[in-house]
Amino acid sequence: MIARRTFILLALFALTLPAGAGISVGTLTLESEAQRGQTYRGTFTVANTDTVPRIAVVYQTDYLFNSDGSNRFDEPGQAKRSNASWITFSPHRIEVPPGQSATVSYEVCVPDEAALIGTYWSMLMVEEVADPGLPARLQRNQTEVRQTVRYGVQCITHIGGTGRAQLAFTGTRLVSEEGESRELQVDVENTGERWLSPAAWMELYDGDGHQVGRFESEKKRIFPGTSVRFRISLGDTPSGKYKALVVLDNGDQNVFGAKYDLEY
Repeated sequence: MIARRTFILLALFALTLPAGAGISVGTLTLESEAQRGQTYRGTFTVANTDTVPRIAVVYQTDYLFNSDGSNRFDEPGQAKRSNASWITFSPHRIEVPPGQSATVSYEVCVPDEAALIGTYWSMLMVEEVADPGLPARLQRNQTEVRQTVRYGVQCITHIGGTGRAQLAFTGTRLVSEEGESRELQVDVENTGERWLSPAAWMELYDGDGHQVGRFESEKKRIFPGTSVRFRISLGDTPSGKYKALVVLDNGDQNVFGAKYDLEY
């Protein structure tokens, strides 16, 4: 059983990739702060760790995700806070020699519009192209299975220090898997205008007000309009009635918390 009382303490991807030789990307986050009307530029590298040449294509998508684990990679420019139309990049197709790397250059032209506030983002996808010689080999009755590698490079633009920072606790539940410890799952949505990257921790108190323990979860990046699920393990805490304080700490003045009554 969970009862919730929410309060504010203060004014609060990469894609999973297969291991092995082949294409890799030097960074998965391109984050910059810029003013309206400003243009900035940068680069990132695409490396080939294989002993044969590899080819990759670079293209854009939008990127949204929810606490239920779903992800969306829509056509660029469709999302409300997409910056895809601000970005140009080159090349769009790369052939990387064995053991070497290539550079992708990008330019971001921020529109000079007063309505721009907070964080905007999109993705540059780097996807390996299948070996063009593969069909010929298959015609010789040889079978080969190759796994397509795709990296998502998040391109993030913050409009100066603008944008309201706000997180909302949208759902909680206690989960206990057979043979594993219980965990408190906390769903959090970014209802503000600026991205946040909080760590989650929980303090648990018994009926007499004595602290039973402090439990921590991983840090998660939350863009405006997206949501994530924090999983806080309760370890071997015995069954009983507790009061819990869950805190989302962004490492700055942006800290949010909620109180819960737990019974299990």
